[in-house]
Amino acid sequence: MRPNDDAARFAKLISEFLGGYAPNMLTASEHTLKSYRDALTLYVAFLESGGVKPSGLGAACFERSRIEEWIVWLKQARGCAAATCNVRLASIRVFLDYAASRDVALIYLAQDAKTIRRQKTARAKVDGLTRDAVAAMLAAPDLATTTGRRDLVLMVLLYATAARLGELLTLKVGQLRLDGPKPHVTVTGKGNKNRTLYLLPRAVSHIRKYLAEAHGDAPDSDARLFYSRVGGKHAQLTQPAVAKRLRKHAAAAHRQCPEVPLGLHAHQFRHGKASHWIEDGLNVLQVSFLLGHAHLETTMVYLDVALTGKAEALATLESENERRAPKKWKNQGGSLAAFCGLPSPTRP
Repeated sequence: MRPNDDAARFAKLISEFLGGYAPNMLTASEHTLKSYRDALTLYVAFLESGGVKPSGLGAACFERSRIEEWIVWLKQARGCAAATCNVRLASIRVFLDYAASRDVALIYLAQDAKTIRRQKTARAKVDGLTRDAVAAMLAAPDLATTTGRRDLVLMVLLYATAARLGELLTLKVGQLRLDGPKPHVTVTGKGNKNRTLYLLPRAVSHIRKYLAEAHGDAPDSDARLFYSRVGGKHAQLTQPAVAKRLRKHAAAAHRQCPEVPLGLHAHQFRHGKASHWIEDGLNVLQVSFLLGHAHLETTMVYLDVALTGKAEALATLESENERRAPKKWKNQGGSLAAFCGLPSPTRP
């Protein structure tokens, strides 16, 4: 059966959201983009398992009652944990916000999706690096090599600013302000929101040395601070490449400091710095601003970590261009997933 106009519209929205809008307007994080794709892939798989054909795709498929059925399906058929269901739900909400921005007739879907209750979860324990672990990681790179010196500066910035890895990898030389009484860097976070992060003298010293070596006497302000050797100075390093380097350094650092996790990831520098800020007396509102959190509740988790090592931290609470997307939606045959330009989901 030939898909109707409503079906073609939703298939096109999915394709353009994943292929253009999300990577260009929402985030550069490969993990977040994968989360969007995985959620929509699973949602389409759920619809198909319920008998929805390409010709039947439409607004009714994204109404609140259907999304709630999907969450039950995720838990029962896929064995997903409550936290995973909440991540999937958040991705669907982002997609429906996009759909509503493209068609006012779909606004009710986005609004109804926001009223769906999140699954109750146990409060996650933040796995930030200890101060000793940070010191061990900064001592791990081989400074006799160019790559080792670059890795050191990247880790110094990860910890000094508590920025997300994606924020640092998209950083351009022109976003650095090292001269003047208050050296700082301006990063672009989630939702394309800019924030200013001030740098201490030691971090400034590391960055200056790296700039001189990697970018020369007249650095291009549009060049990526941490660029790809293969793609050139305007191509950023990929997160998988950085993750591989960090795991290598973690293996070496772990031998000197067992507190360094062998499966270390970049976000643990951010977690560690946030906890250390609170231990050192910053209040939660200040830390929330520095981290770029949209909600104060997100920052509150660091209190538990800080209180474990320093009970007096509790006192701080008293002061408080779209890429052209392939038109996969035009495909009229095959499965619903293929019609939407999505892969078939794999088992968890």
